[in-house]
Amino acid sequence: MSDVNNTMRAIGQDVLGGPEVLREVRLERPAPRPNEVLVRVRAAGVNPTDWKHRATGGFLGEPPFVLGWDVSGEVAETGIGVAAFRPGDEVFGMLPYPFGHGSHAEYVTVPARALTHKPASIDHVQAGALPLVSLTAWQALTEHADVRPGQRVLVHAAAGGVGHVAVQIAKARGAYVIGTASAGKHGFLREIGVDEAVDYRSTDFAEAVRDIDVVLDTLGGDTSVRSLRVLRPGGVVVSILPVGSPEFYEEAERLGVRAVRMLVDADRSGMNAVAELVESGRLRATVAGTFPLAEAAKAHELGDTGRTTGKLVLLVD
Repeated sequence: MSDVNNTMRAIGQDVLGGPEVLREVRLERPAPRPNEVLVRVRAAGVNPTDWKHRATGGFLGEPPFVLGWDVSGEVAETGIGVAAFRPGDEVFGMLPYPFGHGSHAEYVTVPARALTHKPASIDHVQAGALPLVSLTAWQALTEHADVRPGQRVLVHAAAGGVGHVAVQIAKARGAYVIGTASAGKHGFLREIGVDEAVDYRSTDFAEAVRDIDVVLDTLGGDTSVRSLRVLRPGGVVVSILPVGSPEFYEEAERLGVRAVRMLVDADRSGMNAVAELVESGRLRATVAGTFPLAEAAKAHELGDTGRTTGKLVLLVD
């Protein structure tokens, strides 16, 4: 029904809290402004930042709001000035983080610069799983770390959403990749290309690895600081947690290495690079589960466990 009128279904919340605060609501369908695209959403990933914002408000503050930064779907309408896309085009991308949220709905407006054409070789589930984690990993490893062939890269939580994509990107750039994960996930790590797996439950990574050129820190806390100590001189730890202790920078200066905190940025050039990796068969998202839009709370419940391998995706029919 929502395809033929001016309203749409979305997953909203009026209060902060657990997955139970999420509910299906009916909202006015947005119209694209200049340089924006209205996307009919077919699939949208659910990321740790979604369940963290649901619980704490994060960058967004108090609700009401609709979460979701990943999107894959079809162009329904284009705003003035959009030349790259036409209605009916299949597209995927990441809404500007953090304030461009709203893809957990039937429709969402997106800056045209944040989208690229969906590779024909993958479906909307794959495309909806990739944007935020892929852009995060791509920007961390290429823009902040400039990973090169032969370098040694350590990826923390290598079986997670960002981690398993980062492994594939680092391998595509010719790196030797070490990944941390529980022992039960080491088979999965080998499947995606990890050269050396470390069981974080039984082994202290800071004692098990040395001479690392690049660390991708997806965990934060003391992991950020301890990761600095496994680097070669001139190496870098890139943390995707944008806020943390000043000790991270102080210890890096003392050791003669680099410490970087980053926040992912919506970027068509990055999405084009992701699409090229997908088309060449060097990048694929592992999807831990799919859920109808109306069951978003179940996806959040699973995400809250912290034990998923890969990504969770909402399907919007």
